[in-house]
Amino acid sequence: MTQRDVRWSTEGVDWDDTRGNYNMTLVGYAPGAYDLFHVGHLNILRHASEHCDRLIAGVVSDEMLLRTKGRLPVVPLAERIEIVRSLRFVDAVHAETLPDKVDTWREVGFDVIFKGDDWRGTPKGEKLERDFAAVGVEVRYFPYTMHTSSTALRRALAALEHELPPTGSTRIRDARR
Repeated sequence: MTQRDVRWSTEGVDWDDTRGNYNMTLVGYAPGAYDLFHVGHLNILRHASEHCDRLIAGVVSDEMLLRTKGRLPVVPLAERIEIVRSLRFVDAVHAETLPDKVDTWREVGFDVIFKGDDWRGTPKGEKLERDFAAVGVEVRYFPYTMHTSSTALRRALAALEHELPPTGSTRIRDARR
């Protein structure tokens, strides 16, 4: 390898010595529970990957979901991470354990955060925009997939569970005990 073949990276700026120029790397972050992974999750991650050079998916920990949503996920964190990590357009996965997204930004480092447009215009979305504007991070929204959600899937599973005979058990219910 010659000196002309060297590539190095510093703080999201790549110097490509073969071309003699700087290439800015736009790092995107797409946080979510990604519980009961469905097409809405796939859509937001695919769209996010099309709007950045490197996509980091933040998978919210079981403890943080319990704290913020009042319930544990159906699928444990390690499995949700494995599912998201397997997507070819996700470059890295981060287990999100901090309640404040700006603290997560300090830990991970990204230029843009992606959320579903169900956050737009809400108090939590407006807070996210204010907090990230203060540190120079852009908030981008993508269309929310209306016909499916983890909440709807969870309700459907609960309804099915009530229809099961009393002696039957489900792997999901047994796994969470």
